Amino acid sequence: MTQPAPDRPAVVAVLIAVQSLCAAYFLVDVLHDVQAGGHGPFEAFLLAESVATLALIAGIAFEIRVLFRLLERKAHLEHQVSLAARAFHDVVDARFLQWGLTAAERDVAHFSVKGLSISEIAALRQSATGTVKSQLNAIYRKAGVGNRGELLSLLIEDLVATGIEPGTAAPA
Repeated sequence: MTQPAPDRPAVVAVLIAVQSLCAAYFLVDVLHDVQAGGHGPFEAFLLAESVATLALIAGIAFEIRVLFRLLERKAHLEHQVSLAARAFHDVVDARFLQWGLTAAERDVAHFSVKGLSISEIAALRQSATGTVKSQLNAIYRKAGVGNRGELLSLLIEDLVATGIEPGTAAPA
């Protein structure tokens, strides 16, 4: 079994925090060196250390900006997936009503669309596999399809063709 991926934004935030601590240390070091007043070869080293510290701070600022943009994008994509799922659910419910499926058939059809096997559906519904097979055949007949793949294709075609907004019923 695979381990779940770590929460990437949290990992990036921890890395930014560590880099910020390093930048603060280097900045204090540079300021201390400036107060000490270095001359000669030490001055060139101080300049290089100052540039490196400023580059680190600029990099941290850039990382923070990128992190917030990624978090905004993630939230947007999650919202879009939620809208698509709602629209698909609306299309499915509208079609099930249009086809005149019984409550039991709608239940079986929902499980089938979710990809559950006949035996899994039977176990969830506490019924015999023969009953589920019979209900699936009735669903396919009422929908005018021959199998689960055709049923899914029909529902997806309806979703794409209608372009419905979430919360509205699909046209009958």
